[in-house]
Formats: sequence, C-alpha cells, structure tokens
Amino acid sequence: MQIILNELPQAAAEFSAADLSRPEMTCALFLAALQLYTRDANAGVEAMNVLRGPRPMTGYDTQFLRDRLRGKTYLPLAYFDGATPQNGYTPARPYTLQVLPDPRPQDVEPGYLRVYLKTAGADSPRPMKLRQKGTNWYLWEYSSILSGIRIPVQDDPWA
Repeated sequence: MQIILNELPQAAAEFSAADLSRPEMTCALFLAALQLYTRDANAGVEAMNVLRGPRPMTGYDTQFLRDRLRGKTYLPLAYFDGATPQNGYTPARPYTLQVLPDPRPQDVEPGYLRVYLKTAGADSPRPMKLRQKGTNWYLWEYSSILSGIRIPVQDDPWA
C-alpha cells in the first residue's frame, strides 16, 4: 500500500477532516501528527487524539511522545521515501509512504490490522497496529515507530 501526500497537515484542525477509511492514510497522518508535535506539542496531541478515535491520549501517552521525540525532530519524516541519515531524513516531495502488509495476518484478531513501515534509519521495518471502528482505521499501537533510528550523519560525531 502506498500513500502520497502533496503537503503535510500544518494544524490540528486539518486532521479532523481527513478520510481515515484507508489504513495507509492513518499511517501517513500519524507521521504528520508527530511532525506537528515537534513544532507544537499541544497541536500534535490534538492531532493524535483525532487519529486515536474514541481512545484519547492520556498523560502517560503524552509523556511517552515527549520522551521519544526529544532531540529527534528528524524521526517523523524518516519513514517517507527519500529520507536517509545522509540527507538528515529529508524526504522527497511529494511525501510518499510505503505501508507494508503483515506477513502473518492470521496472528491479528478481527477488527485490527498490523502493518509495517520502513525507514533507512533501521535494518528492518517497524510494526504498528490499527483498530477499525465503522469504516475508519485508528491508531492502536505504534511504539516501535518511535524507537530510536540511526541519527542523521550531520549529527553523528562518529560518521
């Protein structure tokens, strides 16, 4: 599955109008919400609340985001095509995200979907899990996406 975005949403209100009926759109908007969070934490949390559906962010969830993104503003864009440690994780435009299917879908209960996102900053794709409500797909589990990746070359004293 592939999703192409000409621009990333710049405000939390733009997430409310998004069509979440395609899992790959939810994945791309998740990365966009993380990018928004790096610029404006409150707006990022608001966007995440939209993408989480009827399960809003808790204080723990917000702290987890803050901790994982602290000093890693490059992380949200690292999953889009063209983003590499060598170019500071600057993706090609338009923003293109490859969402890989689950090699073992039989291990996931009905109403959920596990997909994988690849980044040049890690050796293997990272899983995330979505949950369906009605026709929409919402974020369920995404901690692996926030795990550390290789730091940009310009920030790496060992490069």
